[in-house]
Amino acid sequence: MAKNYGAQQRAQMQAPSNPLAIKTKKYGLEKNKYIAMCMRQLFANQWKWAFLPLALVGLNVFLNLSGTYKNYWIYIFLAIGVIGYILFWLIQFTGITQLAQYKQLFDKYRYEIDSRQIFMKISDKEGGVIKWDMILSAYKDKEAYVLEMGKYQFIYLPLAIFNNDNDRKLMDKIMRDKGLIN
Repeated sequence: MAKNYGAQQRAQMQAPSNPLAIKTKKYGLEKNKYIAMCMRQLFANQWKWAFLPLALVGLNVFLNLSGTYKNYWIYIFLAIGVIGYILFWLIQFTGITQLAQYKQLFDKYRYEIDSRQIFMKISDKEGGVIKWDMILSAYKDKEAYVLEMGKYQFIYLPLAIFNNDNDRKLMDKIMRDKGLIN
């Protein structure tokens, strides 16, 4: 029987290193940053639903002003509902940061990025490969590149982990060539 039988093991990858690849410093996603990014993605995807409570408030204001149906409980229930919905998702995203099976999201990786793939290295012998076709969308803000792979799945690459401006420019070029940014 193997010594580590049943234990979770990381994929052993020994891919040849591309000398022209962008090599970054080690970086581990902070748990608070993950929660903030997920909440940002949640609001970006579901902003349209904000009109439902606003419409109910508007309808209630109209009914109150016209004297047809005077009530104030709807304001309380709408506030509780909206706050409860936001807290529900906040608890879900916070829970992910506490679970053992999601620990690898917050490990420190060194990235080697080229036009074929993104190679995430834990050490010189351990890591994983992400092909560019797995990246659905991406954007660059003032502090990082965010590569989105699905709902609440992303790679966050702060600009500070790149070794120089040429690496950042090459990253911009690769992402433009892939059609991920303009």
